[in-house]
Amino acid sequence: MIGHKRIPSREGGVEIVVDELSTRMVKLGNRVDAYNRSGYHVSGKEFDEKRGKIYEGVRLITIPTFRNSKLNAIVYSFLATIVATAKAIFGRYDVIHFHAEGPCIMLWLPKLFGIRVIATIHGLDWQRSKWGNFASKMLKLGEKTAARYADEVIVLSKNVQEYFADVYGRKTVFIPNGIDRPVYRAPEKIRERFGLEKDGYILFLARIVPEKGLHYLIDAFRQTSTKKRLVIAGGCSHSQEYQAEIRQRCAPDPRIVLTGFVQGRELEELYSNAWLFVLPSDVEGMALSLLEAMSYGNCCLVSDIPENTEVVGEHAYTFRKGNTQDLKGKLEYLLEHPVDVERMKEQSSDYICARYNWDEVVDKTLQLYRG
Repeated sequence: MIGHKRIPSREGGVEIVVDELSTRMVKLGNRVDAYNRSGYHVSGKEFDEKRGKIYEGVRLITIPTFRNSKLNAIVYSFLATIVATAKAIFGRYDVIHFHAEGPCIMLWLPKLFGIRVIATIHGLDWQRSKWGNFASKMLKLGEKTAARYADEVIVLSKNVQEYFADVYGRKTVFIPNGIDRPVYRAPEKIRERFGLEKDGYILFLARIVPEKGLHYLIDAFRQTSTKKRLVIAGGCSHSQEYQAEIRQRCAPDPRIVLTGFVQGRELEELYSNAWLFVLPSDVEGMALSLLEAMSYGNCCLVSDIPENTEVVGEHAYTFRKGNTQDLKGKLEYLLEHPVDVERMKEQSSDYICARYNWDEVVDKTLQLYRG
C-alpha cells in the first residue's frame, strides 16, 4: 500500500481506507506492507498513535521525507515506489496498490518490470483549491499515469467513473468505501470538555480545508436564531490561512465550538449525540465522515455534488453547492420541523450500513489483485 500518510491514523479518508483494507486482508491470510510517511500527524504530534513495525499484522515501512508540505508527498512517493518495486522484483509482492492521484505519478516504474499495479482514485484531487498551480499539474499527471498504466483503476463514485471514461476512455471499477455499525456513546467527555448535550448541536466533522465548504456553513448558521450550537471538529491540513479565516468568522458567535482534531471516544460521542450533521463540500471523493455520520443514525444535510448525493440517495437533505442562502434556508426549515429530522434519523443507519460494507470492499479489491 502506497499513498497514505501513515496508519494507524484518522488524518484523512485515504488513511482510513488503507487501514481497513490492510488489516482485513491480513485477517484473511494475506501479507500486506504499508508504506508510511515519516513525520507527525497533520494536526500536531500529540495526535500521533504509537507505531511499531507491525500493526494488526500489517508490516509498516516508514519512508523518510522532507517536513516541507510541498515536497514531502513527492519525495515519499518516489522513494516508496523504488523500494516496493525492488521488493516486488525479488518476489516479495504480487501487487502494488497506489492510493490517491499524486502518488500514482510513479506508477509507471513497477509496470516497467511487469508488476501488477492497482490504483485507487479517492477523488479528483487537482480540483481542490488548497493546491497551487504546480501541485495541481502534478496531481493531474498522476491521474493520467494511472489511467494509462494501471492494470485496474478503482473509483469511489459514479461521477469519477464517468469522468475517466469521458476524458481518458478508461474503464474503471466502482468500489465505494465501506462502514461498520458503530458503538453509540453517551455525551460524557464532550459534556465535560465542551459543555455539549444530546441533540444540542449541529455537527461539522472534516478537515479544515477550503473545499469542505465550512465557510458557507458558518455564515449560514450565524444568520439563524437557534439556541443549538455549531460544533466544528477537525484538524487543519496545509491551509493555515484558511484556518485563521475560519477562526475569525467564528469569533463573534458564542454558539460556535471549535474542538480541533478529535478521535477515539470523543469522536464517537460527537457522532452519537448530534442533532444534525452538515457536509457543505465543494469537492469530495467519497466522504467517510458522511458514511460514519449516517451509520450513527444522524439526519444529514449535504451539498448537492454528485459524490454526496450518490451516497445519501433519498435519505438526507441537500442544498445547492456554494449557496449560503439556500443552506441557511434548509437549516431554518429543519429547525422549524424537528419531526422531519427525526424521520430521517430513523432510516439513515439501516440504509447506509446495508449499502456500504467493508467486507465486500475487501473481497472485490482482492479479486482485482488476482486479475
